[in-house]
Formats: sequence, C-alpha cells, structure tokens
Amino acid sequence: MKIVVFNVKYSENLGDGLLAECVEAALANGAGEIEVETIDLAGREAFAAGHGGRRRLVLALLHRSPAIVRRRLVRLGLERRLRRLRSRWNDKIAAADAVVIGGGNLFQDDDLNFPLKVGMVLDCVCRHDRPLAIYAVGVSKHWSEPAYDLFARLKGARLVHLSVRDGFAQDNWREHFPDGPDAKIVRDPGLLIDGSPLIEKPAASAKRQLTIGLCVTDPLILHRHSNAPASAIPFSSVDAYRDLIGLLLDDGQRVLLFCNGAREDQAFAERIRHSVATHRAVEPGALDIAGRPRVPIDLIRTIQPLDVILAHRLHACIAAYALRVPHVGLGWDGKVEGFFNSVGRENYFVKDVSQPPGRIALLLKAAEKEGIEALRHHVIIAEARAGISNMRRHLVGPDQCAMSGI
Repeated sequence: MKIVVFNVKYSENLGDGLLAECVEAALANGAGEIEVETIDLAGREAFAAGHGGRRRLVLALLHRSPAIVRRRLVRLGLERRLRRLRSRWNDKIAAADAVVIGGGNLFQDDDLNFPLKVGMVLDCVCRHDRPLAIYAVGVSKHWSEPAYDLFARLKGARLVHLSVRDGFAQDNWREHFPDGPDAKIVRDPGLLIDGSPLIEKPAASAKRQLTIGLCVTDPLILHRHSNAPASAIPFSSVDAYRDLIGLLLDDGQRVLLFCNGAREDQAFAERIRHSVATHRAVEPGALDIAGRPRVPIDLIRTIQPLDVILAHRLHACIAAYALRVPHVGLGWDGKVEGFFNSVGRENYFVKDVSQPPGRIALLLKAAEKEGIEALRHHVIIAEARAGISNMRRHLVGPDQCAMSGI
C-alpha cells in the first residue's frame, strides 16, 4: 500500500521536518507493507533548500503591504510554481492508495499561501477519489473568502479522518465549518521523537551550573503570523533578550542561543549575542550560540542536553517535552498556548509582555526544578501514538488492518 503525505517537511523551520519524519515513521512502522512518501507543499525536495537572504526581504515587503496587495503578490508568485507542481502531484496521488494532509499549521490563511497549495492537493484527491486523512493540523481563526473557498474543496473528497492538534484549532474549525465535517483533537506527531533510534540519552553529569537554552525567533516572523500587535508579544526585541541574559549570567548560569533552523532566526541570535557583548563583559563559555541546525536531528541534539529552554517556536517546546527537557513558552500565537494547555503546563506559559526579566528568570529555574512529570508524560506520548494509529486504520481499511494485525 502506498500513502502520500503532504506537509512542509523541508521548511527551514525544522519543527516542520521533525513532525513530518515522525508521521512517516509511525505510518511505515505501524503496519506491514506500507510505503510512505512525503511531498513538500512548497516543492522543496531536500533540507536546506531555502531562498537564502531573499526570504526576509520578501516577508518584510509583505508585512508592510495591505492585505489585498499581499494576497495578490502571493498568488502571482505561487501560480507559476504551482503550475509546475500540479502534474507531478496529480501523478503521485493517482499512483497512491491514500493521501494525508498534515501535520503542521496548514489550514491558515497566510495571504493565500497555504490555501492555494492545499486547494490544489484537494483538487487532485477529488479527481482520483483517493481516501483522504487531514491529520493533526493547526487552523487559524481568520480566513479570507478566497481561502475558505479553497479549503472547502475538502467537502468533495472522500474524507476518512479529520483531526486537529488542539482546542483552539478545533474551535476555529467549527467556526469555519459549522455544518461539518467535525474535527477531533489528537496529539501533535512531533511528540513521537522520543522513540527515534537517533535519540541518545545524554551522559549523566555532576555539574550544577544550569545551561539555559533560548530559542530565538526573528520578530518579523512573530509579527507577520500573530494576530496580536507587536507591542503585545513578549521577547520580540534584542533588548528584552539582553536584559534576561544579563540576569542569567549574573546568577552564574550558562546561556545557549539557538534557533529552529530559519536563517533569519539565526541572524537574530547573532544580533543578540553581539548586543550582550557590547554592553557587558562575558566570561568565556558563559554565552554561546549553537550552529544553525540543517536537519531535524540537529535540532534535537541541540535541545536534548539543555537543562531548560525558553521558546516562541511550538516545536521547540514539543521536542523539549518529548525529550523531558523542562521548557517555558512565549505567547504570540494560539497554537503555542494550546500545546501548553494540553500538557498541563499553563504555569510555564508567558503571554503577558509586561512580565519583568527577573520573573522570567525565576520561572526558568522553577521549570527546571519541577521537571516533566513522568506518568503524565508517558500517557501523553501514548495518546500521540494512539492518534496516528487511529488515522492509519481509517486509511488502510479493514482488510489491510487484519493482514497487519492493527
């Protein structure tokens, strides 16, 4: 049996690649004779296949443009690429037995970027009448009318499974489709990294100096994808990070700056380090910056040895939870808050921009001290496995399930 999965596996934001690899592994390993192929919705075919420095310039231009202009520019930029991809995607779906769209924040109206891509996949799925699963997706609250029309093509598909990744996404889905189809909530597949054979348990250490990881995100990205004004997003400036880092260093802790892989995020980390170094003396080894991760395992290996992390990025927090690394989340998008709510870590989620750096420093220490509760962690990971197993059962059908022992 052949299953084709559509998501953004090769995004420079390696959280997307991480969850894509988890989906692939769970589908392929959970049932015999299943071949899985992932297709990137942007047409990328490998990691580190981004657009270099042009991406930030394009995002800055879009950020300054009115919504109607942004949608027109995105559509013009995408149409030629999608024409090239249409024939390939159509052939892949025709040769497949079933199709998955997910996981990731795919049902968002980012100036018609995802609606145009997902809409074309849905056209191909309907044309060939393939069973379709929409799995563990994020759903944004606000869709333009063209975005709704594109996403609503799923109503013509043979939809056998529909799930979202948190309560916010489920509420948004119901607002968009009050008459159905209904979406259930499942755990994010990124939680399944703990079973990867590439994961190694770090060696025990007698050190008492905490190493705190700050996963930084370029404020331009936060502003573009958040419904909140820039002034309401915590840690969206170099100054905010510099003040926190100063407190952590004064307290004798080691700080590691890192990112999820996007070039603009890595450049922002460099700006932070430079700002700290120009405002104070820094002892050797007290403030470091990790190299930009190029593949998902690089990101995992950066997070795993840390004592605690602070992050806006959803999948930095999800990876940390899966690895049982304590973490504090920063509010800018409902998906991050939704994850913290879903795993009972509301006390370690910061959405109040007025929180002073000293309070954040104490919260990081408290998170490290409390750790990740083992029993709840075990249950949540089991729920993530059950969610993808259920989706797989709907895709492969009763005959294949009986043959593979599902």
